[in-house]
This record gives sequence, structure tokens and C-alpha cells, in this order.
Amino acid sequence: MDLYMMNCELLATCSALGYLEGETYHKEPDCLESVKDLIRYLRHEDDSRDIRQQLGAAQILQNDLLPIITQHGQDKSLFDACIRLMVNLTQPALLCFGKIPDDPAFRHHFLQVVSYLQGYKEAFANEKVFTVLSETLYNLLQLDWEQRQEEDNLLIERILLLVRNVLHVPADPYEEKNVDDDASVHDKLLWAIHMSGMDDLLKFLASAQSEQQWSMHVLEVISLMFREQTPELLVSAGQARSAQEKQKDTNELEALRQKELAEKHSRTMQRGTRHSRFRGSYVVQGLKSISEKDLIFHQGLHNFKNYSHDAGKATRRVPKRKQVARDAKSQRRSVLNVRLFLREFCADFLDNCYNRLMYLVKESLIREHAQQHDETYYLWALSFFMAFNRGNGCKPELVSETLSVRTFHFIEKNITNYYEMMLTDKKEATSWSRRMHLALKAYQELLLTVNEMDRSKDENIRQSASVIKSNIFYLMEYREIFLTLLRKFDEKMQPRSFLQDLVESTHLFLRMLERFCKGRNNLLVQKKKVKRKKQKKKSSSQTENTPEALEETWTVVSKELWTSGFELSKALTEGVVPFDAASEIPVTEQRTEAMIRIQDALFARTGPEALGLLRAAREVWPEGDVFGSAEVQPEEELELLKQILLAELPRPAHTEAAMDEDEEVEDLEEEEELESVRVSETEFNFLDFIKRFANPNIIRPYLLLLRSYASNTPHTNHCIVRMLHRVAVDLKMDALLFQLSVFYLFNKILTDPAAAAYKELVTFSKYVLNRFFALAARNNKAFVELLFWKNVGAVREMTEGYRKEGEDAKKKVTWTPEEEEELRQLYEEHKDSEVPDIVETLLPLLTNTNRTRRQVVTQMVSMGLVDSVKDLKKEKKGTRIVLWTEDQEQELQMLFEEYKDSDDVLGNILKRLTAKRSKARVVDKILSLGLVSERRELYKKRRRNAPGKSTGMSEEDFFANVSQAPEEDAMDRDEEEDDDLEEDDYEEEREEVVRPVQGKKGRRRESAAERNVSVGAVVQDLRREGLSGPVLWLQNCLNRAADDREEDGVSHPLPLVPLTEDNEDAMENKSFQRLLRKIGIRPPADEQESFWRIPATMSIYQLRTMASSLNPPEESEVGGEGESETGVPVNLEAEQHEEGSDGQELRAQAIRALLLARQRKRSSADTKKDPSVEEASFESEAQSAGAGVGSKTSVKRSRVLDSDDERDDDSPSKINTDTEHGDGSDEEARSAPAKRRRQRVLSDDEDEED
Repeated sequence: MDLYMMNCELLATCSALGYLEGETYHKEPDCLESVKDLIRYLRHEDDSRDIRQQLGAAQILQNDLLPIITQHGQDKSLFDACIRLMVNLTQPALLCFGKIPDDPAFRHHFLQVVSYLQGYKEAFANEKVFTVLSETLYNLLQLDWEQRQEEDNLLIERILLLVRNVLHVPADPYEEKNVDDDASVHDKLLWAIHMSGMDDLLKFLASAQSEQQWSMHVLEVISLMFREQTPELLVSAGQARSAQEKQKDTNELEALRQKELAEKHSRTMQRGTRHSRFRGSYVVQGLKSISEKDLIFHQGLHNFKNYSHDAGKATRRVPKRKQVARDAKSQRRSVLNVRLFLREFCADFLDNCYNRLMYLVKESLIREHAQQHDETYYLWALSFFMAFNRGNGCKPELVSETLSVRTFHFIEKNITNYYEMMLTDKKEATSWSRRMHLALKAYQELLLTVNEMDRSKDENIRQSASVIKSNIFYLMEYREIFLTLLRKFDEKMQPRSFLQDLVESTHLFLRMLERFCKGRNNLLVQKKKVKRKKQKKKSSSQTENTPEALEETWTVVSKELWTSGFELSKALTEGVVPFDAASEIPVTEQRTEAMIRIQDALFARTGPEALGLLRAAREVWPEGDVFGSAEVQPEEELELLKQILLAELPRPAHTEAAMDEDEEVEDLEEEEELESVRVSETEFNFLDFIKRFANPNIIRPYLLLLRSYASNTPHTNHCIVRMLHRVAVDLKMDALLFQLSVFYLFNKILTDPAAAAYKELVTFSKYVLNRFFALAARNNKAFVELLFWKNVGAVREMTEGYRKEGEDAKKKVTWTPEEEEELRQLYEEHKDSEVPDIVETLLPLLTNTNRTRRQVVTQMVSMGLVDSVKDLKKEKKGTRIVLWTEDQEQELQMLFEEYKDSDDVLGNILKRLTAKRSKARVVDKILSLGLVSERRELYKKRRRNAPGKSTGMSEEDFFANVSQAPEEDAMDRDEEEDDDLEEDDYEEEREEVVRPVQGKKGRRRESAAERNVSVGAVVQDLRREGLSGPVLWLQNCLNRAADDREEDGVSHPLPLVPLTEDNEDAMENKSFQRLLRKIGIRPPADEQESFWRIPATMSIYQLRTMASSLNPPEESEVGGEGESETGVPVNLEAEQHEEGSDGQELRAQAIRALLLARQRKRSSADTKKDPSVEEASFESEAQSAGAGVGSKTSVKRSRVLDSDDERDDDSPSKINTDTEHGDGSDEEARSAPAKRRRQRVLSDDEDEED
């Protein structure tokens, strides 16, 4: 982009910066504002990054910004603004565009920005620039924390980011065509950093305890400094070459020389001694041309080996998704002085900074304080510096932070995560593959360091290495990571360098594991066993039992039971267990599951077994006579079995049963596999572990890497041959390598002119070929087998002999005629023996005791002894159901007729039923019998009863609710009754429901009188403090809330928003807050709430009561006869006229019982009082209370089932006060709740005293 194409405003802004005259830069008066304008322009650039490109084309950074900071650095504000602008201009192009654009136009813009960045990097390779940056950073770091301002921290971070951005700029391959040991732009930049002292500041930041917040920035800068370096080159920098290295170079040169001589000799042998002017024409027999005739070759014979049918054809384009992944970059050797400076930097960094910096970075990664993908810098630093330490004397104490099992776990977790993301995020698969390669390099370096420690002369170091190895080899994840990576290798996503590191790491791990196992007789390791479970798929067409089939089944079962005389064998009498002791469901709740088992036995037409289960269930669960009474007659048992057979029992949708291997019948029914992992310990066998590598999916990556044997290092080729040797020789699985592509590769190696340099490869190739030709002499199909990759089973067939045609892969179990006859006779003898599982009975009786359950079941089905496998399955646990007997139905009808005119029909029936059942089940049965037409007829007839009738109400709750307002609408009560019955429908699974009493024992609430008295005292104190205005405001808020709720009919939490200063100050006053809590106002729940709130649960009457309690003392004290002691107005005459004598009697009895309980507490506290005096006092109190209570309240009926009442009736602490009433009378039905309430309060008080 030319300069004249720059935007006019942008050009004017750049011109206002200043100008460069010679070596001196003259800044304009508006220089600072111009820099800030440029920052604003960059903030609003478009997707093509036009502003960035125009500034790069104008070379603003080279000609203006760098001279400004070097010559005018004393102007702090201008320096800060220039640093901000340069950080923005130098940020990576990938960060600007998000990714490498696919669109050609945007790709051009991307490459243009990269070219400008490369120009910036060259301009920064200046010692003066980094000297200014280093001095500024040094002065900032000299400040103590209390002196350092926020602007100082921002400037430190921006300088580090600027250095990071400049180092991140990639090299230009077209401009920098330098060879090794030549200075590149990156080398010049590193040398400027070194000469300015910036490297020392980086080491200080990495080691200083007070500067730990910059740890991630420092690690990022260091990783970019060493981007083109290798630890091996840095270790050897400046050192004389050893004799071993010289010998290695000599061998490589000799190999190249031998290869060149062999090729020259081959070319000489191909040409004849006599020159021919004509090349000749030859007919190639057996090779067809385009037509059906043999190919005619018109060139010399020495060129025939290069002939191909594809010669002259256009190269076929390989789709992008199928292209082989390429290596990202290649290493180069920097100039010597740079390598020496970097070597010294590495040594100092390991001595003083490595352990601390890696600890801080690891903590940031674990706590997720770092940015995304920052763990790649950690992985790089781990592999690089540990490799440098290993080559520089291997001092484990310098890298102790990353030399632990926790680090192995961290890397293994990241490898797994990268692999999963590589499969899911297809567009970024290359990036995930590079990260995965970094993690693998770190894992490999950990293994190399541990292996080096194992050869140390220090006993403590060898012991530490042994501890680490024992932990690594023990855990299954670390042992199998290489198996997984080899099996999942994909050359389209993972480059060849990744495969090379993977093969070398696997070789090292196996060598360490083999050496570790040799010194131990038995090595225990962790093993994760996959436990198979079977889950039947839900059949789309479920077969239903028709009435005819059920009748036929019952005929067979009843006849069998009558024939046996209802007598059971000893096995059925003692061996039947109706519950599952290993189940998570308690035994007390499993009784309904037994019903399904009984029905299944009846469906299978095994009457004795069903009868045995019924009797066993009766012994386990005798209550309620669900399975019949203890004195039940055989005829009644038969009738109960018939009811169970004909009942429609709800069965679970899915039934899981863990089956042993010999119980699986995979071929006979459709099943779905589920897996669960079980961890155990087992003895490790190295040879068994190696057998897992004998897999074509694992061998293929090795052979893929072997194709490039000529460019591989000798160590890589050795690792490949060693693994193939383990499989072919140690495991005797050489037939795995009998494949045409492998033989083609072996032929290439054997015919290579430089084959002498690959002695291991040549020897192994000859061994495999000799084994194949020896096999081909015995098996004439071996040549056909070359076309296919083979698994272990195919290899065994190829070497040991093929199976006969039609023979299954699994050897089929054969039964002789004698064994079949024996099985038939045993089945005929025992099929009527009433045993629960006939297969288990037959197994020990067979002559061949090696038969498994699966084999016997399969044979019985094939012989036609049973219809299907389901007839021989083990019994399963049932679900929950309770049936009604005929006697129980008659009892229910009698009770209904007796109490159908009472106020509480359902309560009386539930209390007197012999078999205790839930309310919902009783209601359903009454409806099914046609005794009532709808549920509403069973609702309790409401009377104007005293408050506190709700089940489970405590003494304080009773008095608090005495003053509550009546319900507005009587229809709500019917809806509540309906809701209660619907709630009880969810309780169908249970027989008895016992709900907890409202409130917790020992937890006491203030009564209404006590609460109002305490509120009045607090209000009086607040008025003395001068807070009468806020109290009046609070009272108005409560009244307004009550009016709004009465008008709208909806309750919502209402915030108390103080609008005046007095009210706002009062809301912060502790005494006023205590008043708010007293009257039930809720404080802010969390930081998102600012105001106190009136809860939505407070009723309209409660709001008005609380508002009246805030009246001044003179107002509340003045009252008439229509006010109670609690300050709540009541109308005794209206209430008495409305309720009548029955309601008054109920209230008197209930209050008398509560006062009795209170008096008992006082008597237990003060044992010196005269009992007669106490009794007289409480009698007088009861009489006054019974006469004084007049507030009518319609409290919601409790959802506690009447089974609680039945339980209370049996309580030894029950007080009989109804001797004057007859059984079944309405008076008893009305007085029973009061009696039960008094008894429950007394029992609760006794519990509290205990």
C-alpha cells in the first residue's frame, strides 16, 4: 500500500507527530494528542485492518515511535502513550484476524499485516531501544509495592507484552535464507535483549517473590526467546567435541560415501560394455498394455525398473482433508555468541528461577487464572529445561518441582483432552495436534529424566527414581497411554515428527518397565476391569396375557396345588427368600416387590414356588395381613394367589441384572450392553503386556514410520526394529508382518545400495522373509494372505490351520446322545419337584461337571424341553403393590355404612381398618366399589372449630394461630381438600405414611402475646431514641402492603425503600433492624439485594396485626371489651353465637390440654411446689382460657395422614376424656381431634424434657 493512498485524517495525524532530521527527532507540540488519536483510530478499524496496514506502510513505528521513546523518554505521558500504541501495532496477525482467513482477499490482508510485523521486528533489533525499555522497567521494579501506582503496573505489563509481541513475529523464509551459524533477525533481537540487560530483569521477575503476578508473561517471553533452539545444541555450545561425537560424524560420512559408491557401481553394471546407437524395443511378457497384447518397451533395459503405467499422466490432486499432516517448523543453529548467551541464561534460570516459576504457573493453571491454552507454555518449558538439565549434568534438585507423579497426571490429562478436542473440533485439529505433540514431548522428557536418575551414582537419587517408577507402572492410565496413542494415530492430523517421538517414547517406557520387572518376582499393579451388565431393550410389541390364557394358567396351577395337598418340599420351605438382602432398598420397603415375584411364578405355572414365596413373605411382613393372616386356610391362600395372578401389577420399565459370563445367552435374546469399571489389583506380567501390541492397528504406525528409514535417525530405526522384534520373535507373531506392503518395504531396504548402514533392518527383513517362505511351503494360501492385514485369530489360523467350512469362530460345545438322554431324564424327574431354579438343581447331577449354566440352558432349548430361555431365568425382584382381600373389602363396606353420616367419614374408616393403608388407597378402593361417586363426598365436614386443629401443631403455634384471621372464601377449603387427596396419590408406593410434626422438637416460637409485648418494648425504646418517624413509616408500609394484597389477591416480596435520610439512617440502625426481624421482615438475601423485604408468605391479617403492634403505647393500652390481652380485637359474642356449644367445648378441651402440658413443665422445674396448688391453678387457668378465646380461624387442614391418629390411639400416654360418649357417635368424632391434639402435645413435651 503506497503512502499516497493513506486516509487524509490519518496522514494529518501522523504528520503532527514530528519529523526525523538526521539522527535527531523533533516532536511537534501536538505529539501526545496525535499518538492518542492514532490509538483511537486503531480502535475503530474495519475487518481488513486498514488503519494497521496504512500505519505499517507509512513505517510510523520505525520512523516516529521508536525515535520518540529513545530520545524523548523523559516525557512520561508521551512514553506511556507510545508504548500503548506500539503494543497495539505489534500484536500478532492471528490475534487481529482470529484465524488464518480462507477468503483470498482477507488472506492477502493477513499476509500484508504479517509483512509489516516482520519490518517492526527488524527495527526492534536495536540495542538503544531495548536499553530504554530495560531502564524503564528497572526503575519501575525498584519501587516498593506501597509506592507503586496502578499506572506503574500497567506500564510494566505493557513493556512485557511489547517484548512478547516482537519476539512472536515469525521469520520471513524468502528474506532470511541464512544457513546455520549465521545471524538471523531473531538472533539480532536476542543479542539486543542480552546487551540491554533485559534478560537479567526477566530472571529477576521469575525469581522475586513480590513479582509473582508476572509469572505467565515471563514464561511466555522466555519460550519465544528459545523458539528456534534445541537443548542439545545449547548444551554443546562452546564445548570441545567429544571422541564419541566425532566418531558418530565419521560413521555418518562413511555411510554416505558407501551409498554413493554403491549407486555408481549399480549404474555401471546396468550399461553394457559395447555402446549401441539404438536403444532397442522389448516385449514385456505378462504385463498387458492398453490392449490385450503384451507391453512393448522402447527404452534400454536399465530404465525398465523405473517404468510405471502412470508415467506421463497428470498428478492426481489429493483432497485437503486427506493430505498428510506436515511438520510445523524446522530447527536451526544460531550464531555462536547467541548460543553461548542462551546457554548461560538456561543455567542461571535452572539454578534460581525454574522451580518457583513453574510452581506459580502450575497454580495459575489449576485455579484457572490463566488464559486459554497457556498450559502449552508450561509444557514447553518443562520439556526444554528438563532436557537441558539432563544434558548439563542431570541435577534432579534443579527440576524437582516438575519431577513428580502429579506432573505425570497433569500431562496425561492434557493429552487425553487434546485428543478429544482434536476429534470434535475438526477445523482446529491441526492446532490441537500441535498441543498434543507438546504434551507428548513433556511426557517423554519426564521418562528420560527418571531413566537418567536411575543410573545415577547417588543412592538417594536412585531411590527417588524407583519410587516414581513404581507409581507410574502401578497406575493403568500411565501404562496404557502409549497403546492408546498408537492405536489412534492419524497421519492426516498428526505429523511424522509426532509419530517419531511417540515411537521413541514407547521404546523408552517398555525398556524401563522391562528392567523394573526383572528385579522383582511379583509386581502388583492396578487393573480396571469392565463389568458387563445387560439391559434388555424395551420390546415394541409386548405380549399381554389374555383372560383365556390367565384362566388356563390358573387351572393348571390350582390343580397342581390341590394335587400336592398344599404341602411344600424342604427346599421351598427353607430356601425361599422373598427379599433381596443386597438391594439398596430397605427390607421393610421390599414387601411389595415380592408380589411381582409371586405373579411371575404363577405365570410360569410353578404353583408350589408361588405358594412358597407367599408363605415366606407372610413371615417377613405379617403386619396388615397383606399376604394373609397367620391362621389362613389353604382355600384362602388359593384365592389370594388367584387375585395376584389376575391383578395388573405395574412393572418397572427397565430391569437391570448383572449376569455372569456363563449365564449370558447373547444369541437367544436381544440385549443392550452397559459397562461399569471395577478397580482391583493384579500381578503384572510383562509378556502379557507386550501381547497387547500385537495388533495391526498398532503395527501400522511403526511400518508407516519405517518407510522413511533413510531420513530417520539411527535411534528411531532401532526403536522401530525393537518393537517389531518383540512382536515377531518374542511373541512368535511374525505372521502379523506377512503383508504385501511390508514385503515391498523390506525389498526396498534389501536392494538399497547403502543397505550396509542399516544392518538391523536388513537382518530383521531377512528373518521375516525366511519365516514366510517356510510357512508358504506348508500353506499354499499364504501368498493370498499377503493381500490382507491380519489380526491374532487370522494369524493363528494361517500358521496352525484353518477351521472347517461352516464351523463357528467359537468352538461349539457338543453333546453326545448319552449326555442328551441323561439331561432329558434328569429334567423329567425334577420338573415337578417345585424347586425355584431347576437349572441349578440339574448342574451338579450331570455326569460332565464342567458344563456351565449357559450350555445347559442352550441345550434344553434346542432339545425342546422348554419353550424359551425366559422359562429358565432366575427370579427377579418385583415392584410395590398391595392387594385387597375379600374380607378386607367387606370390612371397608361395613365401616363406610357405619360412619357415612359422620363429620369425618374417611378419618373414622382409616382409624378402624384392620389392615393399615394410605388414605389415597382407601379412597381409590371406595370409589372402585361404588360406595361414593366422587372424592368430594369423603371430605371432612368443616365446623367452626378452634384454631390449632392442624395435626402436629406445637403449643406455641397453637397460641400464635388463635389470633389469626378467618379464611375469606369457603371454596378454598374444598380446593385444599382436593389438593390433599392428589398429594396422597403420590404416596401409593407406601402402606403407611408418617409425616414429621410441624417444627422441630426443642425449637420454640414466641406466642402472639409474647411477640407483641416484645415488639411493643422495642418500639418504645426506638421512640425514646427519636425514631418515631421511621416507625410510623414502617407501619404505613405494612398497612399499604396489606391493602395491595387484599386488592390484587396476589402476594409478592415487597422491598422497603427508604426515601428520606431519617428512614435511611434508621434502616442502618441495629435496634431498628432488630424490630424488623421481630415483625418478620426479611433482610437482603445476598449481594444482589439491597433492601429489606416484606415476605410473600405473610398474610394480610398478619401484616395488619404487625402494623397495629407498632402503635404508640397509649393507643395500644386504651381498649374496650372487644380487645383481647394480645392487642388483637375479637368479638366474643359473635363467635360464640356462630360456633355454638360444640365449638366452645372443643376449644376448652384443647386449651386445657395445652395448659396442662405447660404446667407439667413448671412442676418439673420446681419440685418444691405443692401439687394440689398447681392443679388448682392450672384448672382455673384452663377455665379462664376456655372462656376467653374467641377468635375464629380456619386453619388449613394438615396433610398428615390419619395413620398418625391411629398410632396415637395406641400410645400408652393417651388420656381418655371421652368416656361419656358412645362408640361411633358424632360427639366422639368431633371430640377426637381435640383429644389427639392434647395427647400429641403432651408426648412432644415429654420428648423435650428428655
